[in-house]
Amino acid sequence: MSTPSDNRRNSLIDRMAGRPRRSSRRLRLLWILLGPGIISLLANNDAGGMISYTMTGARFGISFFVPLLFLLSPIGYNFQEMTMRLGAVTQLDYRELVLRHFGRFWSYGSVTALVLANLLYAITEFAGMTAGLRLAGLPLWAGDLLGLVFVGVVTLLIGYWPKERLVLAVGAINLVFVAAAILSRPDIGAIARAFTTWPALSWDHKSDGMPVFIMATIGNTVAPFMLYFQNSATIDKELTARDLWLGRADIALGAVLQPLFAMTVMICGAALVGRLADLGNSTPSDLIAALVPVAGRWGAALFAIGLFNAAWLAAITISLSSAYAVAGAFGAKRSLNDRIAQAPGFYGVYFGSLLFGAGVILVPGLPLNMIAILTQLIGAMLLVPDLIFLVLLTSDRQIMGGHANRRWKRLVGWGIALLYAAMAAAALSMPLWAL
Repeated sequence: MSTPSDNRRNSLIDRMAGRPRRSSRRLRLLWILLGPGIISLLANNDAGGMISYTMTGARFGISFFVPLLFLLSPIGYNFQEMTMRLGAVTQLDYRELVLRHFGRFWSYGSVTALVLANLLYAITEFAGMTAGLRLAGLPLWAGDLLGLVFVGVVTLLIGYWPKERLVLAVGAINLVFVAAAILSRPDIGAIARAFTTWPALSWDHKSDGMPVFIMATIGNTVAPFMLYFQNSATIDKELTARDLWLGRADIALGAVLQPLFAMTVMICGAALVGRLADLGNSTPSDLIAALVPVAGRWGAALFAIGLFNAAWLAAITISLSSAYAVAGAFGAKRSLNDRIAQAPGFYGVYFGSLLFGAGVILVPGLPLNMIAILTQLIGAMLLVPDLIFLVLLTSDRQIMGGHANRRWKRLVGWGIALLYAAMAAAALSMPLWAL
């Protein structure tokens, strides 16, 4: 028996596909339902993440951090797959599920942690956008204002479907990082050795800060906004249990692209080894300027375009996750298909997050690159309770029915949760100045 959601979905497919033959119809369905997984994972390659990867390359060169990106990719896939499956099967907000099964304290605590992490992310997104625009000669305040207007106008003028297609197209611009990496003339032999040898690792935070960079790289694999955005987008697109294989294909593609683009950025950073006297107090603009002698103006320009693009994509996605969660917590309307007058709380949180990020970067003297690294770490620490809840919810047969986690999936889920809990404990055990 078809549900109203199935009927709406089929109607959408019919309108867009013009009732073509069955094979063509399936391809069109795949195109229609692709989006949340790719967007969420590419948005996690946000400006803060890309700055963090560049800083890692500039500090350690082409090293074990490069293969580490790919070793961590299954974490991103499994995290997003559980999130997508939970939304598709239950058709309920993650926040609502936490409220029902774990209580008001944890539900509101989860939303609060999300908003706090996202405010930090918003700072790094505007740092990335302004750095890209400053290469074109714009002063900081003008680049900041232009970035804010650009993000806001796109959100206001189009609804969910065209916005998602636009964001997917923008995500494809990440290819400029590949070109920038090639122009930086990397040592191919060093890249090959990074994948075939594993050097002794240092856990002495006093020497080179390696523990912080390791934890930031792990932290950049998943983030609180990914959970809320994937969950809400799954429901917004009306994906159901019938569409799980399509959702998994969407996420798998994102899980392949995310470390690939991250690697190219880390390679760009490796070209800067020894070229920045005070790496810890540098800014994204300093990184781009340092690329000019090694990658040329074209290479630096492509990197700047990629950084702006990554920041723009993430600014939309991350701020939307806050808007979805907060509006849901107060029972307000929360859909990109609504206008501002229909969902004032939803859009108020969205634009409030953007204004916060745009305002903070105007404070002079901020070490924006180190803020980007610490943001990845703090975001992952705040995610630990949600990782536990996600595994518990998706393992509950009363909630998920036949789509509940199998034994191996539970083991993977608990392994991810324990990894991030251990990382949070390690970070908290370090002296504050080491971070």
